[in-house]
This record gives sequence, structure tokens and C-alpha cells, in this order.
Amino acid sequence: MTLDANALLDALDEGQRQAAETLLGPVCLLAGAGTGKTRAITHRIAYGVATGVYPPGRVMALTFTNRAAGELRGRLRSLGADGVAARTFHASALSQLNAFWPQTIGGTMPRLLEGKARMIAHAADSLKLKLDTATLRDVAAEIEWRKTSRMSVEQYGNAGRTPPAALTIDRLVELQTAYEAIKDARRQIDFEDVLLAAAGMIEAEPRIAQQVREQYRFFVVDEYQDVSPLQHELLRLWVGDRDDLCVVGDVSQTIYSFAGASPEFLLRFASQHDNAAVLRLERNYRSTPEIVHTANRLMTNQKGALTLQAATTEHSSTPQVTGYDDDNAEATAIADAISAQIAAGTSPEEIAVLYRINAQSQPIEAALSAAGVPFLVRGATRFFDQREVKEAIMLLRGASISTATEPLFKSVSDILRSIGWSQDPPETAGAVRERWESLNVIMRLAEDAAPEVTLREFVADLVDRQSSNNEPLRSAVNLATLHSAKGLEWDCVHLIGLNEGLLPISYARTPEAIDEERRLLYVGITRARRSLGMSWSASAQTGRGGRRAPSRFLDDVRDRTQRS
Repeated sequence: MTLDANALLDALDEGQRQAAETLLGPVCLLAGAGTGKTRAITHRIAYGVATGVYPPGRVMALTFTNRAAGELRGRLRSLGADGVAARTFHASALSQLNAFWPQTIGGTMPRLLEGKARMIAHAADSLKLKLDTATLRDVAAEIEWRKTSRMSVEQYGNAGRTPPAALTIDRLVELQTAYEAIKDARRQIDFEDVLLAAAGMIEAEPRIAQQVREQYRFFVVDEYQDVSPLQHELLRLWVGDRDDLCVVGDVSQTIYSFAGASPEFLLRFASQHDNAAVLRLERNYRSTPEIVHTANRLMTNQKGALTLQAATTEHSSTPQVTGYDDDNAEATAIADAISAQIAAGTSPEEIAVLYRINAQSQPIEAALSAAGVPFLVRGATRFFDQREVKEAIMLLRGASISTATEPLFKSVSDILRSIGWSQDPPETAGAVRERWESLNVIMRLAEDAAPEVTLREFVADLVDRQSSNNEPLRSAVNLATLHSAKGLEWDCVHLIGLNEGLLPISYARTPEAIDEERRLLYVGITRARRSLGMSWSASAQTGRGGRRAPSRFLDDVRDRTQRS
């Protein structure tokens, strides 16, 4: 379908229309949550094509996930701009490598690794290191951070990073060196090498740089707050000495610094591009005024934060903050509230429960199961499908066959300790911490069991839970981490576990890390259209000590009437 230029502009509000009409030169579009960002940039591109300013084949729209790229392509096709390329950074770089490798290096390009874990394990074996699966994942994440930050292995060793618990920084440097050596010897490249090789090829070969720049003249980069130093450098090489670059983003939604993302590129764009047009989209079409007000209050005085204005006149109740005695009480109350929302006519798929880490899903999964509410865990492996949980259940089942008479607490504790659980959590972030959190959930279940429960009965209950969670679900409540919820929205959102140590997470100790935790909560709040609840619990376990404080961020989102 082809729309004329005027019709394209008629579909936009004033701010979106201004963005669509600003077609040339450097443009920085600061677009808040729910402000129609994707609508604005797709109509901008389509308007440029419809007016003849953009030849469709010379426009490149860049984003960070295949899902987002697919959405851009679909919208552009519906607007009559189906000749425009919409890709991820990696897809664009890989296409260029495939095209130019034979000309520059000869032969076919190296094979792309599907994942790093196996090769890291081989490198560890060569150094006589024994690493578990969680540590392998953490090492992979450190390799990715190093490369997206454009660091050599030697530079990484002096970067002040905290290594996974099982390694020293010196051993981690040795391991990364061995990983690179094995990868090169096998003529393979990993995901980040694709960007590094593409950038190196363009920088070293003026002829290739000229071909790339002749093909694409006009660039649009979505979610620019998520760009890494490596992606920023590759984009600079693609654009060359031209200035037809439009970047779109929201500093308040920068939540991927662990993967190398930096909001500084968005914040500094105007000062680094002469005559850059800086435009703002702040009319939020998603949420009620009460939810928008809560989001704004959280981000007051934060660097680069936009002030959202609610476009809808539909009101909701003021989002409430509720405290509970323990996690189970919190989960039960949330499940009851969700049951009431469904009974009142809300579809289950329009309801979400969001939390900081995967291990927090277990109590709410159990409570929803008990209430007969179907649910689906998004963006992560379900609790009972996690490898460490399966391993623990297998060992517990084996132990339950014996006639040992130890107390349930001791039996479960001994088995979990044998596969890496400890009473105190690891200090570092990442997969090791998540593995511990998952095993600790099983430990808490054992602690909360009635005194007369045997190991065999406890295991039978675990297996029953495991089976029920594997049932296929259609219309279902969404359970998701705050990270995996980005880009999504629901009518009703419940933010749970808003405790110190969880949000902000315990290993977030620097001001920059605390700020990112605040932005995570902001992302959660702005997922809600018409109903938002926030909750915390004073204890992880029923009737036990270890009192916890509510998140410091809750003081900023409460109305004065809610504050004690």
C-alpha cells in the first residue's frame, strides 16, 4: 500500500510531524516511553521516500534485535516504503563481511560460532581449569563486554572488572587469551568479531568504504541509548563524512550497560554534530495520567530524563505501594489481585508480573498455579526448566529412595551444597549469582515445609510443580524480568520484590550502577497502560528472620499520602 506524503503527516501529532519533516542533516530524536517513537521514525522514512528525498534503496534503519527489525520492516511495507533496509547492526555487518571477504582476504569467511560456552570450556581445559556452566556463561558475558567496549585482552586486565567468583582477574585474562587462540586456530569468529571485522575491513580498505557509503546514504538508528562503543565506531565508519544520521532514544531506558551500552553517545550527540536538530517526543499515549506521574516522579533530576505528558484523559487509581510479611504472602496477594482482574474482564495476556531476577518467579508461579491462573514466563527459562533446578531435583529424587532419617532441612541442604549452593550468596553478578538464587529457592521451600514433611513427600511436591509448569498455555499472565519486559506493554502490571538487595540489586554499589537500577524500575512502571501495583516483602521466608527493607526508590514514587 502506498500513501501520499500529506496522508503520512496527517497521521501524526505535532511532535511526530516535526520529526517526520526533518529529513536531512543530523537529527537527535529524544523519545520517551509510550510516545509513538516507532510510528514517528517509520513515518519519517516513508515521508522521505514519498517526497523523493530518500531513494528507498539508500536508506538503512538500524536497531538491536531481530524482533525490532522485523517490526520496522513490517511497518515500512505498510506505508509503501518496502525498499528500505531495516536490520540489526550484526545483520548489516555480516552481510558486508560475506560480500567483501573474498575480495579482501580470499576464500570464504570463517564460520560463525553459535555460542561461546563450548569453546571457553576447551580453553579452560587447556589451562586445567574446571568451570561449571554458570561460570562459563559469566566468562562469555565478560568476553562480550570486552569486545563491545573495544578493548584488547591486555586492556581488559587493567579495566577494574570483577571476575566471576571461581576466577582471579589474571586467570580470566589467561582464559580469554586461550579462547581467542583456539578460535583463531579453528578459523571461527564469534558474534562480536562480526562487528570488529566489518569495522576493520572498512577502515583498512578505502575501496570497500566507498562502496558501503555509496550504497547507504541515509541512516536511522533506533534505541540509540543502547549503542556500544563498538557499534558506535562501526556506525561512524558507515556514515563517513556525511551527516544524514537520525538517532532515536531515551536515556531513561538505558538498562544494558552490562553488555557495553552507554547513554553518553545519545547525550553527547548534539554537541558532536554541528547544527544537529534536537527534537523531543514527550506525549505518552500508553499510560494513564496517574501512571505517567509516577514515572516522572521516579526520574526527577535524573540526567537526560524527559518529562512525560499523558495524552489520554482516561484516569486510573493512583499506583499503590504495598508491603507484605514475606514472599509467599506477597505472591498470594498478587495472585488474588490478578484473579480479580481476570474476573472483572481483563484478559490474562494483558496482565504482567515483573521482577528483577529470574529466581523471583518461583513464588508467584506457585501462587498462580494454586489460584488456577495460567501463566507464561517470558524472556527466560522457566524455573523448573533451568538446568541447575533439574539437576537438584534429580539428586533429591535419588536421595529420597534411601531410608535416611535426617531432618528435611539437612537432607536438602547437603544435596544443594554438593552442586554449589552455599548459605551466603556470591558477591558477583551474572549467571553464578542467578544459579545460586535458583538453588536457594529450593532451600527456602524446604525451610518453609511443615516439620513432618519427609524428603520423599517434598520431592513429590517438587515434581508435581514441575509437571504443572510444563503444561501448554495459551491465554496466560506474563511473568518477566524487568530487562526482558523492555519494548512490551500490558493493561495491568504488578511490580514485585521491590526490596533493597533486589532493586537495587545487592552488587550495584556505584552511583552509576544505582542509577541503572532506577532506570530498570522506570522501564517497569512505563509498561503499564491502566493499572499499576508495586510491592515488597519484609522477609524471604515465612516466620523467619532476616528482615528486609523496601527499595529506596519507593520513597520517590509514593505520593505524600502514601508515605508514613
